[in-house]
Amino acid sequence: MTSKERAFWRAKANGLEPIIQIGKDGISDNLIAQIDDTLDARELIKIRVHLETAPEAPKEFAQKIAEALGADVIQVIGGVIVLYREADEDRIAEKKKKRGSGKAKATAKKKVKIKGKRQRQREKEEKNPYAKYDRPKYRGR
Repeated sequence: MTSKERAFWRAKANGLEPIIQIGKDGISDNLIAQIDDTLDARELIKIRVHLETAPEAPKEFAQKIAEALGADVIQVIGGVIVLYREADEDRIAEKKKKRGSGKAKATAKKKVKIKGKRQRQREKEEKNPYAKYDRPKYRGR
């Protein structure tokens, strides 16, 4: 990556908020998977490292994550790491195939219709003709 490209991505990352945090546990397999999915979705992310509790320095974390995921480290300032990886449609499609088609989640849900007070009263009167005498009387003043 050239310095001009890096400067472009630094400028883009300026307005972003950190969406992933690294704390006392450091880097785990679950964290790597989460960062991988996030990079597929966004391409450019910020990661916050909690300096007081993290076992390593942010630069070391940045290098480990970049090597594991094939991403580029744009910058490391204080406890904030900025990573970039270009989205690869083939890799994303492979992940979706491994996870499944998602048809299991798409089950039909029962539709619930919320009825108003008048609708409930009409239905009650249709079932029982004497129910209209149960109506509260209107007392306008």
